[in-house]
Amino acid sequence: MLALILISIVAITVLIHYEFLYQLTKIIPKLHIKHRYRIVVGIFLSLTAHVIEVWIFALAYYWMHNSDKWGKLLGAYDGSLQASAYYSFTTYTTLGFGDITPIGSIRFVTGIESLTGLVLITWTASFLYLEMQRHWQAR
Repeated sequence: MLALILISIVAITVLIHYEFLYQLTKIIPKLHIKHRYRIVVGIFLSLTAHVIEVWIFALAYYWMHNSDKWGKLLGAYDGSLQASAYYSFTTYTTLGFGDITPIGSIRFVTGIESLTGLVLITWTASFLYLEMQRHWQAR
């Protein structure tokens, strides 16, 4: 059951990210603004995708913590959705302050989120680099 949950969450986040980047490839060239500002639009839309993905994991942590069979988040965690989002942001970005500790099966979600966040953040950086190469001409 845990494997199915993890596969589903990762699949949803990857598909969301793919769709955002795909739409950006269609939108950026059509923007009637200076080339350098097109990348700024790309950054804001990419950040939006990342925030949505973090919140998907946050909802999973919130649900799993409040269920009796997946383990708990201990430490500076009060069980709220906001605390779940904080934990998700620090995990997704691999920042990991260490003030919240996962116990039980929920640890696997933490590991998968870190790996997923690392890959998606890198994907965004690569995408934006390629867009800059494509649209920024040496002057």
